[in-house]
Amino acid sequence: MSGRLLAAGIVPLSTRRAAALPEAAVRHYHRFRFPTGGLQRADAAIRATRQRMWFPANAFHNAVVVRNASFARFLPKLAAKFIRIPAMFGGLMIGGVAWIQYQAIQVSNSATEMYKNAKGVASETASGLFTGAKDIAGQIGRGWENTKDNVEMPEWMQKILRLQEDIGTGGEGGGPDPGKESPKYRKAAAAASASASAFTIVENDRDEEEIAKDDQMMILTKKMIEIRNILSKVGQSSALTLPSIVVIGSQSSGKSSVLEAIVGHEFLPKGSNMVTRRPIELTLVNTPDTKSEYGEFPDLGLKTTDFTSIQRTLTDLNLAVPDTECVSDDPIRLSIYSPNVPDLSLIDLPGYIQVVGQNQPLQLKQKITELCDKYIQPPNVILAISAADVDLANSTALRASRRVDPRGERTIGVITKMDLVDPVRGAGILSDKQYPLRLGYVGVVTRAPSVQALFKKGTGGNLTTVIAKNENSFFSAHPLEFGEGSGSNVGTLNLRKKLMHVLEQTMSASLQSTHDAIRQELEEATYEFKVQYNDRPLSAESYLAESLDAFKHSFKQFTTEFGRPQMQEILKTELDQRVLDLLALRYWNKPITDLSPPPPEADTLADLPKSDPDNLYWHRQLDASTSALTKLGVGRMATSAVAGAVQSHVERLIAQSTFANHPFAREAITNAASNILNERFYSTSDQVENCVKPYKFEIDIEDREWSNGREHVSGVLKTELQACQGALASLENVVGGKRKLKEVMTFVDKCRKGDIPIEGEGRMGAGGFSAALLEKGREAVFLRDRADIINMRLLAVKSRQCKDLKNKYYCPEVFLDAAASKLAQTAVLFLNVELLSEFYYNFPRELDMRLGRHLSDDDIERFAREDPKIKRHLEVIRRKEMLELVLEKMESLRQFEGRTEKPHRGAGENKRDRGGRWGLF
Repeated sequence: MSGRLLAAGIVPLSTRRAAALPEAAVRHYHRFRFPTGGLQRADAAIRATRQRMWFPANAFHNAVVVRNASFARFLPKLAAKFIRIPAMFGGLMIGGVAWIQYQAIQVSNSATEMYKNAKGVASETASGLFTGAKDIAGQIGRGWENTKDNVEMPEWMQKILRLQEDIGTGGEGGGPDPGKESPKYRKAAAAASASASAFTIVENDRDEEEIAKDDQMMILTKKMIEIRNILSKVGQSSALTLPSIVVIGSQSSGKSSVLEAIVGHEFLPKGSNMVTRRPIELTLVNTPDTKSEYGEFPDLGLKTTDFTSIQRTLTDLNLAVPDTECVSDDPIRLSIYSPNVPDLSLIDLPGYIQVVGQNQPLQLKQKITELCDKYIQPPNVILAISAADVDLANSTALRASRRVDPRGERTIGVITKMDLVDPVRGAGILSDKQYPLRLGYVGVVTRAPSVQALFKKGTGGNLTTVIAKNENSFFSAHPLEFGEGSGSNVGTLNLRKKLMHVLEQTMSASLQSTHDAIRQELEEATYEFKVQYNDRPLSAESYLAESLDAFKHSFKQFTTEFGRPQMQEILKTELDQRVLDLLALRYWNKPITDLSPPPPEADTLADLPKSDPDNLYWHRQLDASTSALTKLGVGRMATSAVAGAVQSHVERLIAQSTFANHPFAREAITNAASNILNERFYSTSDQVENCVKPYKFEIDIEDREWSNGREHVSGVLKTELQACQGALASLENVVGGKRKLKEVMTFVDKCRKGDIPIEGEGRMGAGGFSAALLEKGREAVFLRDRADIINMRLLAVKSRQCKDLKNKYYCPEVFLDAAASKLAQTAVLFLNVELLSEFYYNFPRELDMRLGRHLSDDDIERFAREDPKIKRHLEVIRRKEMLELVLEKMESLRQFEGRTEKPHRGAGENKRDRGGRWGLF
């Protein structure tokens, strides 16, 4: 439009201003600007009119003044010249900036080549400058054309332009064309003017009442979409859902283009094969207070501002459906927040197909039809997409909508690709009477033209704006078919507004039935909450806090029961086993490896009570055993024993608490205890090892300690004796009875005494017994001899000889037991300070960190739902609260409608045409 204006040389001036010029001003021009005294020179006037000067004053020098109304012919030219000046300077400035940028890039690129090869600098620079000059010239020309075409013209200027094109401007030398001043052309110009104003993107001429209605509609729709989102979380019942706009159409009808034109971005999956395989539940939320645009996948927890990323995600989610199925009824939920989108709830479905592909299932066509029929049921609004170049009788979308909506009361017909058919035929499709729809048809041209700008190629900003400009250009070029008085509803912007109105009215119409269903559901949830849970309030946070407090209380009870005595008992038990191992190693019998007679021993344990007090052998045996006891790593052993005992107690506390049903919490508590114990392990073991270091050289035993050791070791030996007797009894069961085992043991004894000679070691069997049976016999003989030795040592410990500390070499069991008790007492002092006290202090705080402050709401909710009983309790409470919230929002919505309905009716609105907001029509 602006290009035609500049080319015609018209600068629009106000018609009212031109008409107000006084006749005296005309005479003033006649007196001072034109020659007088005789006939006026027409040839001079003609030459002056043909001259193309920059300043308007020279354009009218020596022009013939015929009549006062002749100003209407040259005022548009005058205005065009004034517009041409800033446009030309703007184009030159853009070209200059491009030239500077281009030369900077050329210099930067040539600098590297200059460093590599100095000889080619001059020739490369000259060639670059010459090429740059040619490119800049071309860029300036393209930039000028693009700038000229994209100049935004005011509405009054567009009217003047169309007036000039329709009635003529007089040409370069001729007067006006009489034929173009006829009423027919004046009517066409008026229609073009009205059409241009109807397709203006920025609507600045709306009155306050219309703006208030649109704002009210947006508020109501936003509230109802919010209610719909809440209801979708309450349950899957059809009575608890508000309607949405379901988009259906064949694969080539332009469904994706219509949705992207409404949103303003390309975000839907594209592809040659069937890409849309799952329903896409699209929620558009208008955010007028922010400029940011972003999309959110609630089920995935994904939020992004990159619509290309949204497109990739949708493509991946759709292609996740295998080719053997092709379609799935599992919806993809996507919410888009933007100040440029209306508040709408849309559902995009897979497109209808006519022929099944080779790699697609035979029942694919039937699956798509069943999936679409599931969503186009009442009360959803059907957006039937059809292409203009396809006869409506063959429209798959209209045929599907007729099955569920035979009267066409909730179907909106959208005719795409209007630019592919003749305007007369397109207008006939929009006013079609053979397939009438109560909500009518809307014609759109959703193809976004590619804009070749000076520096980049693209759509030129928001997709909706670009498409609206393209539609404005197309539909305004045919005012008789698509103008204001034609009765045709065209344009994406009109479609958006229509969708908002229809969705708001449809939601309002279904609110009453939904209100009743929600109230009934609320009564059932309230009854269940009262009967099963006795109106006991519960939340995930409170349940976690109660469980954590109960566990802490049981842990506090454990701290009072587990202290130094318990640690000493644990450590003494460990050391008793080490004492028995040392006694078995240095004093007791050894395992039998073969059937050969054992070598004779100079000093036997049976001779110990009668041996010489200064016998070096027995002295060396006791000293070596004591040294091995003190150097076995008491610090590490004691710390490991106590830490293991504490960890075991914590696990028992978990098993007895409500955390037993929660794997996440059980793991968190176990890890907390392990981390604290591991952090203190090495420092504690070092401290214990340092404190027992003096005992590695000499251990002084008091009489009291000797007496306690004598009493305690008797119990230890008795326990070991019982273990030997139990192992011997188990061997009897393995061999096949006591008699059989006794025969084998007798044979082994005779062999060891030398009564029965055996060649080799008897590994292959001997005496009629197998090798396995002989092995069990040797083990039984070893256990029998060990039991005899323990019985003998029990008698020795209880004798008068072991009552005195001075006879410690005769009673090594008592001395080693007393030394072990002394080590345990000393180690416990440091274990209590370095390990246990620190654990008791840090463990509750670690629990607060792991199960309290650092948990997100989702983690807390997931924790609570791990218990089936708590999960059911929470679901009942959540359902009850959400239903109450929905009812509250519905009541506030009805109050809002009551406040806003009365002023609009008072402003002169036709009640018969408007109807109630609770009715669809």
